[in-house]
Amino acid sequence: MSRPRVLLADDHTLMMEGLRKLLEGTCELVGTVEDGLALVDAAQRLHPDLILLDISMPLLNGIDAMRRLKKLMPEVKLVFLTMHADPTFVTEAFRAGASGYLLKRSAASELALALQEVLKGHYYVSPLIAKDVLHPLLAPSPGLPPKLGELSPRQREVLQLVAEGRSIKEIAGLLKISSKTVEFHKSRIMAQLDLHTTAELTKYAITHGLVSL
Repeated sequence: MSRPRVLLADDHTLMMEGLRKLLEGTCELVGTVEDGLALVDAAQRLHPDLILLDISMPLLNGIDAMRRLKKLMPEVKLVFLTMHADPTFVTEAFRAGASGYLLKRSAASELALALQEVLKGHYYVSPLIAKDVLHPLLAPSPGLPPKLGELSPRQREVLQLVAEGRSIKEIAGLLKISSKTVEFHKSRIMAQLDLHTTAELTKYAITHGLVSL
């Protein structure tokens, strides 16, 4: 039986190297990437069976990257390995299409178990957080905070890049839109979130997991 093809996405080099050593005996590691935009590109080129990714990544966070990928490659399975234990993140991850969710403090043996279950077509949630997320996962209310949920995917991309300290010109280049369009999105985001400075936007993005400290 052929080994599953796995793509890794994490912006921490030490974490990536550790995962590589854990998985190389049982999986075929087809690539590693360090940001969400690179993940979307690599996944389409490499066609992995499973993607192991973090939530907080530069340029495009893991959940928004997953939303793109599930539209382009609905069959690919995605498992989050992250430090975010808040039920809101877990709920949103599964509603966006995740098959598994583990914490970076989970045991190495749990990662192997999770990947096995997901590749069989099952879902996996780490026991470290299962009790906390069961109720919100079954509840009908949306996972995203109300105001954040009102932003379009493009607005969330702009918000993340602004919070990462990118200039208007840089954002325009990364998203392949004009600087005026970026400025328009930024002003609309501020109005919708009732925020008035870039510092407030950055704090909001960090609080809601779009970027890490």
